[in-house]
Amino acid sequence: MPSVKYHKGDMVMGRWPGSNLYYEVKVLRFDTKSQLYTVIYKDGTELELREQDMRTAAGFQTRSRSRSRSRSPGRRRSRSRSPARTTRRSSSRTAAAVAAAAITESAPSSRRDTKPKDALEDRLSPLQQTKAAENNSNNKHEKKEENDTANKVNEMSEAKTEAEPEKNQGRYNLRRRKEEVDTKAAEAKPQQSEEAAAKLAAATAASLSTPLDFGGKMGAYFWLLFLPAWVLFLVLQVNLEDPSLTNFPPPLPPLEAFWDAQALGFVILWISFQALLYILPVGKVNCAYKDACLSEGMPLRSGDRLKYRTNGFFAIVVSAAAVAAAVHQGVDLTYIHSHFLQLAVATFLISVLLSVYLYARSRYAAPEQLALGGNSGNVIYDFFKGHELNPRIKDFDLKFFCEMRPGLIGWCLINFALALAEMKQQGLDAPSYAMILVNLFQLLYVVDGLWNEEAILTTMDLMHDGFGFMLAFGDLVWVPFTYTLQAYYLVSHPNPLSPLALTAIVLLKLTGFYIFRKSNSEKNAFRRNPSDPKLSHLKTIPTATGKSLLVSGWWGVVRHPNYLGDLIMALAWSLPCGFSHLLPWYYMIYFIILLVHRDSRDMSECRRKYGSAWDEYCRTVRYRIIPRVY
Repeated sequence: MPSVKYHKGDMVMGRWPGSNLYYEVKVLRFDTKSQLYTVIYKDGTELELREQDMRTAAGFQTRSRSRSRSRSPGRRRSRSRSPARTTRRSSSRTAAAVAAAAITESAPSSRRDTKPKDALEDRLSPLQQTKAAENNSNNKHEKKEENDTANKVNEMSEAKTEAEPEKNQGRYNLRRRKEEVDTKAAEAKPQQSEEAAAKLAAATAASLSTPLDFGGKMGAYFWLLFLPAWVLFLVLQVNLEDPSLTNFPPPLPPLEAFWDAQALGFVILWISFQALLYILPVGKVNCAYKDACLSEGMPLRSGDRLKYRTNGFFAIVVSAAAVAAAVHQGVDLTYIHSHFLQLAVATFLISVLLSVYLYARSRYAAPEQLALGGNSGNVIYDFFKGHELNPRIKDFDLKFFCEMRPGLIGWCLINFALALAEMKQQGLDAPSYAMILVNLFQLLYVVDGLWNEEAILTTMDLMHDGFGFMLAFGDLVWVPFTYTLQAYYLVSHPNPLSPLALTAIVLLKLTGFYIFRKSNSEKNAFRRNPSDPKLSHLKTIPTATGKSLLVSGWWGVVRHPNYLGDLIMALAWSLPCGFSHLLPWYYMIYFIILLVHRDSRDMSECRRKYGSAWDEYCRTVRYRIIPRVY
């Protein structure tokens, strides 16, 4: 087996696909089957490169110097150089620029705010690929062809004048070599190579970040205040005898009505119970070995793959049995309905304390453990968005646990308690058909998510978003106390359903569920193993990253068929409540806003990552969520 030239963690220069431009990259891993290196650029873009498209950073600079010395004065001007372009910067100045860029990148953000003439910043500029590369990436239905030019060696960096430092830093234009003399000159300077490598290694300390979401830094202040206030409004409004918007705002109860120590104890007990179920080594398979119930996540920027305890279905089954036993023993679960506000406040306090803990511990996390989207340098924004990507206490993954357990299973518990409250308040022997539909529809949604728990490992929340207030509050407070509004509304506002309406709503739900599950299964299977023979019928568009974009199946109908299925199911959840008030339709309205925002985030991220291949994908799959509408 041939030896691997570059190893994990090495800082080298990688050629951008379809161009002669080289950028500093970090090696993440090497695939022995495809013989490709997975590397990451400074802006967070991950690509797969061949060994021929990679150069050692030190040799890269040395060759530039040796060529400049060997070239005669009469040959210093390239024939292809336009009259407007000035002469080339000397090799010593090029090396100085690279060193300055490395020092600038490794400096804290507070020390970067100097004048442009005092500090040079390494930047990755958008690249225009050549026509040949664009045509190759736009080949929709064939595998990506490898170019014979992979074996051709490119040489030395092309620098512009000193008057354009911002455009030049971090970008190198290599032209084909005409002589092999420079190679020997490069190998003759090992000491200089080591020094250059050390300078480039210093640049790895620079933190990576992405454009700010949710209105940026000022938006973070707004959402920190608005989200808890909105949940409070919904809880108070739905509790009114007439919850119409004409009664806005709802009256505030006295301060003592917000707090109940027993409610806090109940929330702590519930989260602790779910944590106990999470750590048990049981799941969908027989756990004869320690890792049998663990699922492997997607590759991180470091190249590592975390393992997750995927026993969510087991957890909801045991939780259901525990709730049934409690009801049989005489526990009155209608307490959840009568103390809904106090339970929401207690859960909010726990989410705030958890968020503070998460941000405090993230200050000591390694740079590669931080989330790109929550690494702005602003305390409030990073606290809100999530500074650390996958915070763990030993093997206990806090983000994965909160995403799938206490809030999601708690949603079903609250729905069940509200069905009991409806029976008690309306004097019924059984819940109404509308209440039964809401409970069953949402229970199916949660059970499906826990049965296919591995699929969440390929979602945006797990792969890209840090774990901070946004997700902690969303998982623990937003989901269980706003997604249950339909059931809470039906407790005091019954809505009889005819057999025809009942049948139509059930069919609508099943249609949405089929689209949601089928499309998510296609996506998850393709992301985990694109070469699976079962997926050979799917058509794709190759990209410069080495990955491909699905353009057939449900993903050839719209760009987000899973969102389409979600919206149809959301409609089926709201219809049982009728049209007397707008409040039970809150989830439908909120979900439209959420999914449109997520679509815009996906569009920006994918266009940055896939370039012209994404533009071709958008031309092929025209509609985003709803066919012929949006």
